Amino acid sequence: MSIVTMDATTILSILKKKLAFLSGGKDRRSGLILTIPLSSDQTSMEELSVTLDYLLSIPSEKCKARGFTVIVDGRKSQWNIVKTVVLMLQNVIPAEVSLVCVVKPDEFWDKKVTHFCFWKEKDRLGFEVILVSANKLTRYIEPCQLTDDFGGSLDYDHNDWLNKRLVFEKFTRESTSLLDELSIINEGDKSSSVDKDKPADCALLPSFDPETVLQTGHELLSELQQRRFNGSEGGVGGGQGGPAWCPMEEELLAQPQVMKLLDSLREQYTRYQELCRQRNKRTQLDEIHAKVMQVVTWLQGPGSELLKTHQAIGDSMRAAQTLQQKHEEIESQHSEWFAVYVELNQQIAALLSAGEEEEVVELKALQQQLSDVCYQQAAQLESRQNVLQAAQCFHSTTQELSQQLDGLLGMLCADVAPADGASIQQNLKQLEEKLQTVEAGLASLRQKGGLLLEQMCSQPSWSLEETEGPAGEQQDNVQHIQAVMEEMQLRKQRCEDMVDVRRLKMLQMVQLFKCEEDALQSVEWLSELMDALLKTHVRLGDESQETRTMLDKHRKFVDVAQSTYDYGRQLLQATVVLCQSLRCTTRSSGDTLPRLNRIWKQFSVSSEERQQRLELALSFHTSAEKVLQQECVEPESLDEVDSSGKTLLDRLTMPVMFPDGSEQYFGSPSDTAVAAEGVRERLLLVEERRLQLQVVGLHHDGAEEKHSGQDARLDVIGEELSEKEEQEEEEEEEEVVVVEEEEEEEEQQQQQQQQQLQQQQQGQQDEELERATQDC
Repeated sequence: MSIVTMDATTILSILKKKLAFLSGGKDRRSGLILTIPLSSDQTSMEELSVTLDYLLSIPSEKCKARGFTVIVDGRKSQWNIVKTVVLMLQNVIPAEVSLVCVVKPDEFWDKKVTHFCFWKEKDRLGFEVILVSANKLTRYIEPCQLTDDFGGSLDYDHNDWLNKRLVFEKFTRESTSLLDELSIINEGDKSSSVDKDKPADCALLPSFDPETVLQTGHELLSELQQRRFNGSEGGVGGGQGGPAWCPMEEELLAQPQVMKLLDSLREQYTRYQELCRQRNKRTQLDEIHAKVMQVVTWLQGPGSELLKTHQAIGDSMRAAQTLQQKHEEIESQHSEWFAVYVELNQQIAALLSAGEEEEVVELKALQQQLSDVCYQQAAQLESRQNVLQAAQCFHSTTQELSQQLDGLLGMLCADVAPADGASIQQNLKQLEEKLQTVEAGLASLRQKGGLLLEQMCSQPSWSLEETEGPAGEQQDNVQHIQAVMEEMQLRKQRCEDMVDVRRLKMLQMVQLFKCEEDALQSVEWLSELMDALLKTHVRLGDESQETRTMLDKHRKFVDVAQSTYDYGRQLLQATVVLCQSLRCTTRSSGDTLPRLNRIWKQFSVSSEERQQRLELALSFHTSAEKVLQQECVEPESLDEVDSSGKTLLDRLTMPVMFPDGSEQYFGSPSDTAVAAEGVRERLLLVEERRLQLQVVGLHHDGAEEKHSGQDARLDVIGEELSEKEEQEEEEEEEEVVVVEEEEEEEEQQQQQQQQQLQQQQQGQQDEELERATQDC
């Protein structure tokens, strides 16, 4: 491998001046063309010498053996400088120079002097020097091998060449250094691989990034293969009629050097990667082992200790929630280690797929140990979580049942003062519903208590050496659960007993209210019967049979009223018995009994009056019908009928006098008038019968007198009846006024009684509220 001894970076400022350059062109002997472009400024011979030394260090020895053709461009310089440069070539590259072409300017120097000097020094220089103009340079060199400065077609970019040269030298330098370092690292690993227990030295890292160096080399090789190095584009054998030339890249050995360096570098880098992979695998195995043992140590140590010291279930919902929060903190601590377990498991699975047999056995053992410990701890956490959830449900149900029992007890301890039977029924229904709710709650408590005990018994058992604390605490938990369920059962039984007593009392109160309501209803019925008696039972019948029928109906009507009155009395007696049993005073029977008695007395008086009128009417109609039907009638009989009729008419105009001094008429005046009209008609018939009998008994002489007398008597009777009717109308009007005044008085009395009753009730409520406040 040909390695340059001088770096372009050290003389970069000199190389940029382009004092000399290898354009890549070749002469007809395949020798390289070295161009020295002299400028009008003073050229530093020292810098030119350095440039030539660097350029001549690039080609191989084989290439140098062909010789160089040097083109000294003196068109912009003086002769003495050209001479100095030519002489300097003798000192720098005397053996490699085969021809020196000095390009002269158009206004050339003194021909005699210049020709004489070069001719004189030819043997001493060791190479031929010719003076030639730029347009005649093609006699010695093909145009395609000359740059455009000399009329050629060869492209050359000095800056591009210099940049690529810098890249080549940098790659050569870095790759060489990297190869040496990688060789040292790889050779050092062989000795450490013999002793497997000896830890690998992971601090040996190359000073250059192999990937970057390889990438640079590939890019450089691609440039060389495209023949852009040194400004060459394509093959150089396309000269005009010239022979085929070998590529400059091959002559300079740039491409072979790069390829060889890349091959060596890839080989060493592959070994280095394998070495790093083995080291990383060993390091990874050690790290996995350390992490596994760290996880196992914590789970079997502090993790298990946390679970052992937290076995309580609490004695209330709040305590259970506090324990749940503490358990969540413990779970959070375990979750961090479980996350490490998952990560380690994934790493172990990845290593198992590509590990060696010895490593696979070790990894499987670690994986099995880690999985056993983690699954055991997870099962204990899950069991503890199930116990805490069951404990929360149990305490929640206990708290809810306790509240239900308190509500039921409060309802039982409260005084029962409903307004009516419907309210009592509603309260009784609520009481039954609360009792059913309590029974359902107690059943749920038993179920959840049994589930909690089952969960506690199914917890993973600790080792015998470590179970004294947890086992004793678990026994306390079991006793606490059983005590709570027994207490709730006793409280429920006491409430059931109280509910039975309250149920009996409320049923008696329902019966009491029912009796009071029915008693009031009997009063209403009796009042309605009396109203019907006074308002509608006015007619007396037009004949004896009809009156007799009405009298029978009246007796039945009185029997119904008597039954109603007796029923009300019985209800009121039952109310008194229930009140004594309930030890409470009646609220309505005190008013109902006087009302019932008062209405019954009024009804009795009215019905008695009605019956007497019907009996009087029956006697009147029977006597009248008998008188009217008989052919021979005694005058006394007619007088009796007339007397009973007048008595009946007088009785119709009289009101019913009640025991309290009030009075009431049967029906309206019109109804009374209709009933009286029937009696009057019958009286007229009886009177006619009297006249007939008198006419038959008198002689014809006195017939007219008697007849006129009879007419006068009838007129008198008619006048009397008219006067009576007027008096009855006046009396009825007065009665209406009196009745209205009495009704107004009764309404006022009722309003006053209602106000007094409301005041009494308000006072009782205030007293009850005051007593309840004092009790509280």
